[in-house]
Amino acid sequence: MCIRDSTKGASEFILEACDKFLDWETDQIYTINDELKERVEKAIEQMAENALRTIGIAYKEVSGNEDFATKDDKGVYDIEKSGFILIGIFGIMDILRKEVPGAVAQCKNAGIKVRMVTGDNKITAKAIAISCGIIDPNNKKSVVMEGSEFMERVGGVVCKRCRTAICECPRDKESARLQGKPMREDTIMKGEEFDAIYPNLDVLSRSRPEDKYALVTGLIERGHVVAVTGDGTNDAPALKKANVGFAMGIAGTQVSKDAADIILLDDNFNSIVKAVMWGRNVYDNIQKFLQFQLTVNLVAVISTFLGAAAIKMAVLSAVQLLWLNLIMDSLGSLALA
Repeated sequence: MCIRDSTKGASEFILEACDKFLDWETDQIYTINDELKERVEKAIEQMAENALRTIGIAYKEVSGNEDFATKDDKGVYDIEKSGFILIGIFGIMDILRKEVPGAVAQCKNAGIKVRMVTGDNKITAKAIAISCGIIDPNNKKSVVMEGSEFMERVGGVVCKRCRTAICECPRDKESARLQGKPMREDTIMKGEEFDAIYPNLDVLSRSRPEDKYALVTGLIERGHVVAVTGDGTNDAPALKKANVGFAMGIAGTQVSKDAADIILLDDNFNSIVKAVMWGRNVYDNIQKFLQFQLTVNLVAVISTFLGAAAIKMAVLSAVQLLWLNLIMDSLGSLALA
């Protein structure tokens, strides 16, 4: 019995697993030589430079007796690594919303660093980041790095006490209380290397969930306030770890929504900018309100104290203090709020 094993995925990985290709015009199968492989790689690069997400589709005939269980440390099965027949490479355009470049520019003006963490390849990710304003083409210090390289250089996330990636330390407060042990605190293994990378890191391409989690962990550990967006189940650890997690209300999974602090009902980046604007406005008003209240009440207290100490009588009567608190403070507080 013959079984057809079909696969799809990142074009460069699919191409690497293929040794033959299907000619659509003649319906014949030919061997992929170095020249043809170079042409396909160039086509992938050209599509990626135009911000197209490339996907490869391939198949191979199997008997059913092959090893379908063995896989490597990245979760890729051995049977998926070779012997495929390439059907084609397709470029998919993910239309950029017209308001996104303006929203990213507003974030930069407000002192917010926007970073892209994506599964796209390096060239596609950079092209998209330039089109939406995350990367300035004239900035030579801007860093675009693949997730595998990032994790290799920073060493990944480890327990601060045990210095290992996997340990028996409890991960939540309830478990820590029941076990009588301190809760696990994550840290970056090679902190100095992380410090050298993150200031100019704008795009993390071909990233996995653990890459995103490591980036969030490192930034929080260094005192940054981190907001993370995500829509998939694999985004849940990073959403939960971040100071503020934004889940997509339309495209997001239930797991990501449960892990997030805020759900974007319209799945729009511009909504995050509005949330920041209103949040900062409330914070500024609280500061103004406290400043006003402290000024008025401090003056009243000092005047009353000095009057009692110097002239042995109250400068402000009880009725006057009541007037200040009920009328002046109330109206002023409403105006500032």
